[in-house]
Amino acid sequence: MPICSRLIPGGERLEHAFLRRAALSRPDVTAEDAARLFSDHYGLAGQIAELGSQQDRNYRIDTAKGRFVLKICRADYATVELEAQNAALRHIAGKANSPRVPKVIAANNGADILFVTVRNANYQIRLLDYIRGQPLTRRKHLPAVTVAALGALGGRLALALADFTHPGLSRDLQWDLRNAEPVVSHLLSAVRDADRKQRIGQAMDAAMRRLSVLKPELRQQAIHHDITDDNVVSLPNDSRQLIPDGVIDFGDVIHGWLVADLAVTCASLLHHADGDPVIILPAIKAFHAVFPLNEAELRALWPLIVARAAVLVASSEQQIALDPDNSYVSGNIDHERLIFDVAVSVPLAVMEIAILQAVGQLGDQGAAITGERLLPEIEASGIAAIALDTQSELFDGVAWPQPDLEDRLLSAASRENNNAVSTRYGEYRLTRTVLRSSQPAATCALHVDLLLPAGTGVSAPFGGILKLTDGGLILLGRDAALHLSGLDALPGPDDFIHPGQPLGLVTGSAGDHGVLRVQLCRDKDIVPPPFVSPAHAAAWMVLCPSPAKLLGFDCDAPVPQSASLLSLRQSHFAKPQKNYYGMPPQIERGLREHMVDVEGRAYLDMVNNVTILGHGHPRLADAVHRQWQRLNTNSRFHYASVAEFSERLAALAPEGLDTVFLVNSGSEANDLALRLAWAASGARNTLCLLEGYHGWSVASDAVSTSIADNPQALTTRPDWVHPVMSPNTYRGPFRGAGSTAGYIEAVMPVLEKLDRDGKGLAGFICECVYGNAGGLPLPAGYLKDIYALVRARGGVCIADEVQVGYGRLGNHFWGFEEQGVVPDIITIAKGMGNGHPLGAVITTKAIADALEKEGYFFSSAGGSPVSSVVGMAVLDIMRDEKLQENARVVGDHLKRRLQALGQRFPLVGAVHGMGLYLGLEFVRDRETLAPATAETAVICDRLLQLGVVMQPTGDYLNVLKIKPPLCLSQESADFFADMLERVLSDGW
Repeated sequence: MPICSRLIPGGERLEHAFLRRAALSRPDVTAEDAARLFSDHYGLAGQIAELGSQQDRNYRIDTAKGRFVLKICRADYATVELEAQNAALRHIAGKANSPRVPKVIAANNGADILFVTVRNANYQIRLLDYIRGQPLTRRKHLPAVTVAALGALGGRLALALADFTHPGLSRDLQWDLRNAEPVVSHLLSAVRDADRKQRIGQAMDAAMRRLSVLKPELRQQAIHHDITDDNVVSLPNDSRQLIPDGVIDFGDVIHGWLVADLAVTCASLLHHADGDPVIILPAIKAFHAVFPLNEAELRALWPLIVARAAVLVASSEQQIALDPDNSYVSGNIDHERLIFDVAVSVPLAVMEIAILQAVGQLGDQGAAITGERLLPEIEASGIAAIALDTQSELFDGVAWPQPDLEDRLLSAASRENNNAVSTRYGEYRLTRTVLRSSQPAATCALHVDLLLPAGTGVSAPFGGILKLTDGGLILLGRDAALHLSGLDALPGPDDFIHPGQPLGLVTGSAGDHGVLRVQLCRDKDIVPPPFVSPAHAAAWMVLCPSPAKLLGFDCDAPVPQSASLLSLRQSHFAKPQKNYYGMPPQIERGLREHMVDVEGRAYLDMVNNVTILGHGHPRLADAVHRQWQRLNTNSRFHYASVAEFSERLAALAPEGLDTVFLVNSGSEANDLALRLAWAASGARNTLCLLEGYHGWSVASDAVSTSIADNPQALTTRPDWVHPVMSPNTYRGPFRGAGSTAGYIEAVMPVLEKLDRDGKGLAGFICECVYGNAGGLPLPAGYLKDIYALVRARGGVCIADEVQVGYGRLGNHFWGFEEQGVVPDIITIAKGMGNGHPLGAVITTKAIADALEKEGYFFSSAGGSPVSSVVGMAVLDIMRDEKLQENARVVGDHLKRRLQALGQRFPLVGAVHGMGLYLGLEFVRDRETLAPATAETAVICDRLLQLGVVMQPTGDYLNVLKIKPPLCLSQESADFFADMLERVLSDGW
């Protein structure tokens, strides 16, 4: 149909309405012209800056009276439309709970709208005040809280406008989604890329077909019609996340479909979506909670989003052809192309279901597809469904992912069971997990694969038309399409097939097996994917139901119950035992430096210093398995492993430290070390460092002063604990080279007071690299000087190596080696057991013997046969796999990558540490070192979305605590640095 024959709602032919306006370029009004207009008509003067606009000109001016925006449009625009915008602003301002909107500023003559002439061209101008806040446009990623706030803002504005009327609202506008089809048809002529033009046309046709039956039920009212990331302003909340609360630019306000307002908002979010359109769901939920939409509106929403995306990209293509110098359009066209690409990346039916699910209005999801048996020759009881999820025992001791691993596991299961085997529908398969990926992989199976004897007959479960494809066949029934592959079809294409009629035979040579893939889809126009990502699974599983009824056996995988499991944990697991993240993924499997949740999402583990070897090490598992089968008991019995392990630990320590206690944790090790110091010295008073952490037991907690772990730490220490100034050379009072003397001097008043009191000094405990502060090295010579002061008073020097020692620093096995000292007691744990509860204290025989005056020492599981074997296996693997060397090489590489980020991003204050114990400190100001605490929390949450496990540390929780397994590969280190760079590039 020729475009000129279409009518808009007002009855005008399109060539006389918005098409004429669409062909207009922006007003030819320079900043100098704007300055004269400000002065002549408003009495304003100040610094002027142009703001972006597609067809108007907007100038901001900063004056002594405040900040204002001059809006300039061509005289072709009907004045009544501008009057409607002004009236809408006043109407909204008078409504309770409405968003912030600009105020209309009258000119010197009292008029709200002025007619002016610039270089013989006529324009209309208005002045608005400038509302404070940040736009969202340049933020590459928007967190769910911001997306939801944008949706709620749209709902509040729609409520405020619900009773607003004005003659200027009934107007022709190319952005009116009621006109999307003819607008796009006209604008397509400007799209030069043939493929893009075809895709836009096809998308519009599909959207319009879906909308055609819904239009009568779409409510109409006054709408803003342009609540986008460009046209809202936000103020940061306490977490430094942007919360939109102000709306600007009412140039598109019309009387139109209510749901079109939300469609425009959602479309604008798609270039922040990382390619995944489900980002919009929080906005829809929030809008619906404020201003409920009816079912037709909810079903129309996604087609309207697609239509908006098509209008955007086609309009920009035309506008850039008309006005090549328009930086606003050229700057946005890539965003708009991305919006369109994301909008068409998922079938309309899937997003419709996802939207209805999000607001709890999906209703009946459709009965199960039933019919005749698909495999009449096979007894259902003879088919074994095998598990391929993250908790399947098939993956125990198996490296994954591997090419063809699924096929090999199916074949092995078939041989073992001597019958047919099947995969499970709705299962999140570990075989589909992708390591080091910023996006969750498509892990959820929408189909079932069956390994069947070649030649097995397959029959039609229901009647329908048969279609042959390159990969198999499709049976188009009344309620669904059945997609099959892996068989030789018997009937011809386009034949009508009756229930029970043979469809074909499973492909394969005689005596062999073939794989039959079975998949259902309720939408017969869609060829569904075999796998989808977890975020899309719920919607797709409505569209592609289980084939269990047709197969005759339960082929459905259990649905992960992570939320209810977390609730169970919180019901019975003591509240002080925290977990990472507000909504933590349920992790059930790991491999080397990777962890995988129950939906098959892989995470790079950059925080787990407990698993020093990495997760799922087969050699360690085998050693534990062998020992558990033989013996496990307590260390009062005589057996070889405890003697051998003690000898090996003593050999790792400096000469003279030859006596070992074995315990279960770092807290116990530090607690025991303090008792040893008390026994050896005969005193109780103990020095420790501020910002330090040493454990949870009564004694180890007493010397822990980190307020990040205990906000009351500085006010609840017992009187025998004497914290001294933290030698933090980054943010302490003495910084950089030459700071040692200042920190030693700060210790002297404490020591002098102890000297005067005459109660003696038991010892001094500290981490030799400041672990909880983010891997900060101590000032050069600090330990040498303070150890001398402590020993001169009869005290014992304890080196807490629980976090930083045992090869993690790369250049040194022990942290104290970096300081060139030898302590009297070394405490270790965490990595030495690779997650098994194992800790140790290494000291001199004299100090150890002093404890016997107070009685025997005993640890039930410390030094058990299993624990001792674990400890020796860890040392063997560290040696054989050269993990300390890997910590040095990969750690040095990663530190260089992080330091390079500091050259680009002001938020990066410093990179601390060495080897694979690094700390990346974030600050809001590099001069004041104001800690970026809230930003660090947001960064950690965003990194989790991108597939990286990371947590903050330090008294201000503004330091990334980078302490991954020592097997970390350079590829993984680069992935972490790349994802961190991506997060920092999102804009702060």
